[in-house]
Amino acid sequence: MTTTTADRSPADRPSAPLRGTAGRSDSGQPASGRSAAADAAPEAPATGQPASGRTASSRTATGDAATGSAAAADAAPDRTAVTAALAGLPRVVDLLAARAEEHDRDATFPYQGIEAVHEAGLLTLTVSRRYGGPGGTLADVVRVLAQLGRGDASVAVVTAFTLLQHAEQARRGAWPTAGYRRLLVESRRGPALVTTLSAEPGGRPGELPGTLARRDGDGWSLTGRKTYCTGAEALAWMAVTARTDEPEPRVGTFLVRGESEGLEIDPTWDQLGLRASASHDVVLERVRVPADLALGLGPARPMGARAGAAGARSGAAAKADGPAGADAQEAGAAELTRAWHDLALSAVAIGVARAAEAWLVGFLNQRTPANLTEPLGTLPRYRCALGEIEAQLIGAEELVAGLAPRVDRGEPDAVARTGPAHLLATRAATAAVQQAVALTGNPGLSRRHPLERYLRDVLSSRVHLAPDEAVLEAAGRAALERGGRP
Repeated sequence: MTTTTADRSPADRPSAPLRGTAGRSDSGQPASGRSAAADAAPEAPATGQPASGRTASSRTATGDAATGSAAAADAAPDRTAVTAALAGLPRVVDLLAARAEEHDRDATFPYQGIEAVHEAGLLTLTVSRRYGGPGGTLADVVRVLAQLGRGDASVAVVTAFTLLQHAEQARRGAWPTAGYRRLLVESRRGPALVTTLSAEPGGRPGELPGTLARRDGDGWSLTGRKTYCTGAEALAWMAVTARTDEPEPRVGTFLVRGESEGLEIDPTWDQLGLRASASHDVVLERVRVPADLALGLGPARPMGARAGAAGARSGAAAKADGPAGADAQEAGAAELTRAWHDLALSAVAIGVARAAEAWLVGFLNQRTPANLTEPLGTLPRYRCALGEIEAQLIGAEELVAGLAPRVDRGEPDAVARTGPAHLLATRAATAAVQQAVALTGNPGLSRRHPLERYLRDVLSSRVHLAPDEAVLEAAGRAALERGGRP
């Protein structure tokens, strides 16, 4: 079964298809100027190398310095643009909160909510300045997602994965120039959602992808099924991991258009929480992918558990020549990608818990049982319980907000700590919401109030968390390797 725009209620249909191609007005000018990144994206290669094509051997020392200065300028965020986007957050959060219950109840995708996030400039916040975007940092991302999580956790999660894709492109430039420019141009027309599809039904860590890529003329043909595909029905692009059918299989990422022939959405997502995230299965049946949209094809290497110390490799090792240096660079890049994921999804869970706390505060200030003359909030027992929730959330917020700028600065120790931070933040958020439910009793579990939805959403946020054992084992191994050093 394929989900189509016709299946949506009129109120939820976006003003422009989320999976659509680039839109232009009748005059031939770009349609809405909502994404400056699309209009300003340069012709320079996505790798970030100078458009002049000079080789390293031909550059002078002065040229190298100039190139370094330009790269630094590209990496620095446009604080004016970032501030302008952040200014729209309160209105967006209010809009999301107004319809979150409806989308949760009906398990319908929040198209209007995603449109509002895009209109505020938040969906392209991490597009690099090299491509005409604001170049938002991880610190900016956690701030945005914590607020969006207060409004609608499903919208926050969908937004998170698109922001992470743009941030990855800013760091590594893996997408080919033409493909990424197309994504940015589509962002001019409306929300252009994108995420990586790697999970497969029954898949286990260490296994090669079951999704198969076969040679098809000068391109590839993909067949397989991916599961837990966040925002599946509205994705403009999908970065699909697959292995080739060659005698010695290679594994890579294949960029697939959301409207590709042979691609279907199987509506399997019927979970306890995050019900509006449309994290359905994506079925690919001989989906054609051009050769230039097959990224990072290399020898098949089973992926083991995350090693917490991998991000702490020395700069010298990362810059070494030969395969060892390349492996170290790749490991460091993968750890940085994971660090962004860890803190971004932590922020969503914290946002949900803050929304639960806000509802609890209102409840305690208003609820006066028959045997009392004052609201519950006047009783020391309830104030202490609320204080416990507040302390847990302050700790989680400070942990995430403290690590994010350190990751932005490239501190290896900070990168290595984001896995345990994600675990601790999610535990704190979950415990806070559970305690709020316990304090309110029956009203907290009533569908008439949002607290039970917050509980379901925060419990379901664990789907984005690595298994506790993997995170803790890696942290323990790193501690053993560190020995007695602080």
